[in-house]
Amino acid sequence: MINPLLKTFETKHNTPPFDSIKEEYYLPAFKALIEEGKGHINSIVENSNEPDFNITIEAMEEAGRQLGIVSSLFFNLNHAETNSTIQSIAREVSPMLTEYSNDIWLNEALFAKVKSVYDKKASSFYSVEEEKLLDDTYKAFVRKGALLKGEARKKYREITSELSRLSLQFGENLLAETNGFQLHLTTEDELQGLPDGLRSAAKELAQSQEKDGWIFTLHFPSYVPFMKYSARRDLRKKMYMAYSTRGHNNNEHDNKEIIKKMVSLRVEKAKLLGFETHAHYVLEEHMALHPEKVNEFLQELLDASYLVGNEDVKAVEEFAQQNGLKEPLERWDYPFYAEKLKAQKYGLDDEATRPYFRLEKVEEGVFGLASRLYGLQFKETNEISKYHDEVKVFEVFDQDGSFLSVFYVDYFPRPSKQGGAWMTSFRDQYSEVRPQISIVCNFTRPTGDKPSLLTFNEVQTFLHEFGHALHGMLSNVKYQSLSGTNVYRDFVELPSQIMENWATQREWLEEVGVHYQTGEVIPQVMIQKIIDSDNYQSGYATVRQLSFGLVDMAWHSLKESFEGDVVTFEKEAMQVTELFPEVAGTAFSTGFSHIFDGGYAAGYYGYKWAEVLDADAFDSFLENGIYDKETANRFRKEILEKGGTQHPMTLYKNFKGKEPSIEPLLKRSGLLK
Repeated sequence: MINPLLKTFETKHNTPPFDSIKEEYYLPAFKALIEEGKGHINSIVENSNEPDFNITIEAMEEAGRQLGIVSSLFFNLNHAETNSTIQSIAREVSPMLTEYSNDIWLNEALFAKVKSVYDKKASSFYSVEEEKLLDDTYKAFVRKGALLKGEARKKYREITSELSRLSLQFGENLLAETNGFQLHLTTEDELQGLPDGLRSAAKELAQSQEKDGWIFTLHFPSYVPFMKYSARRDLRKKMYMAYSTRGHNNNEHDNKEIIKKMVSLRVEKAKLLGFETHAHYVLEEHMALHPEKVNEFLQELLDASYLVGNEDVKAVEEFAQQNGLKEPLERWDYPFYAEKLKAQKYGLDDEATRPYFRLEKVEEGVFGLASRLYGLQFKETNEISKYHDEVKVFEVFDQDGSFLSVFYVDYFPRPSKQGGAWMTSFRDQYSEVRPQISIVCNFTRPTGDKPSLLTFNEVQTFLHEFGHALHGMLSNVKYQSLSGTNVYRDFVELPSQIMENWATQREWLEEVGVHYQTGEVIPQVMIQKIIDSDNYQSGYATVRQLSFGLVDMAWHSLKESFEGDVVTFEKEAMQVTELFPEVAGTAFSTGFSHIFDGGYAAGYYGYKWAEVLDADAFDSFLENGIYDKETANRFRKEILEKGGTQHPMTLYKNFKGKEPSIEPLLKRSGLLK
């Protein structure tokens, strides 16, 4: 049989034919497509005509297209539906792909042709998008070592290959550690405080393993509610310690040495390329531009939030002591007592709202929001292959009926899936080619007697990832490398985070909040409690998020190889945000996949940076109406459709008419008095 990965998929919308792709097809496909890609590059280099935009820059954009599709497909599976075979293939393929990439960016003859076109830019006429592609292509060569010579060039190859391998290993280790722990309970006494839905899910998991009792895991839909509701302090501590020591157990899945190697290699790579630190290297391609600006931004937010965060924690501690806690408030106590204080203060907790957020109804409301704002229509289809039975597939159509995108949604946790939630693509949009977009989540599973009932946080997560999906689905550009979410990292969260704002809007909540048993619309009094409690513990939440950004910047502001102790280093970096007693034996960085197995190294601050943008942008909807078509159309045309075709600040000002202000964020977070 012909390997289906070697040619355009002959399926509806050219979607991956998952049901006919065997695991043994991947390795030979990668090898063949890498050779094909090399052929495309050689033909550009050997073209005897004078280099120009079409035969050099556009030809590079098109080179290795099928390899890109297969890479996206394979590595998406490695995150969402992996196994030991796929992980083994990934370990073999990753260095091959890194070498292939280096062969392109370090190709002197190819760079000479690109530079020839770039040097003639001033005397040529280009569209805005063409000029951006030319600039980005030239910069990419420089940033990926094209100016390096001799030993430096060889060293760059070695470093990038090793970083690729280490990043992959970090993720595998973290998944193994997450899957490797289970809290197996066998008595009712151990279940004190736990809601029925969580008990049912834990019982079903135990039964699936042919065990009595209940099994709780470190996957979010199990871990988070356990920490919020378990009245057994000893068991909360056990769960917390298991979660907070992932990658820090001095076993075969330990991540400390990987971190030390990665940050040291990133320093070495940055210096090879002429940068002071890895942060300087990364931020050259971010809105913030340099580490000093990031650190000033983080400090500004810390100054505005630390005292409020400290008061938040004190309020929980006082409440805890009034309700029987005899010892200092520890990290494993905080979620439990914070949730109880929230219930007392607002008459609200996750279990009170959960019956109103049935997944299917929330899905309908999220899709309906896209329909109200942008005219989109979502039609579920069984005609498109999927990689797991639980995945749902939709065809997305524009208001004029034209086809826009294929959209995959994968809602529930399983051992083969990494934790967290993310948006990705199987194919990005370009020219007339429409995208194939996916969101992958770890939401609360349905049980034998209940459908999937989401926490309010899961509702917000759905909106967040769907915002990323809209950025991919509505992209309308000529070149794939500039489409959708291919934008600066500190801008990419704007389309996702702005969507979260609708979760606290009364009109939208009335549409999605319907009791799964009675059909009762969520009561006005409960909606008001959701709105009133939106800023509950916001100071603490802000400080916590800033601590992640600060440790990220600390790791990537190193100027020399790191030989110290990982835990000591991170504790020093996060000390200014500390609101709890130190917990010996724990580590944060060993589970920080965003920066060691994701694209957020020296960029995690971007979540807070984009909050400034999204709060400022949503003010336009608040001023004009949360479903205002004109505002939505402007956001679509100037932000969602444009991808990375212009500088993010240009796009933002085209939408808003001015640069963003930090005040809407401080006001929304309750930090501006």
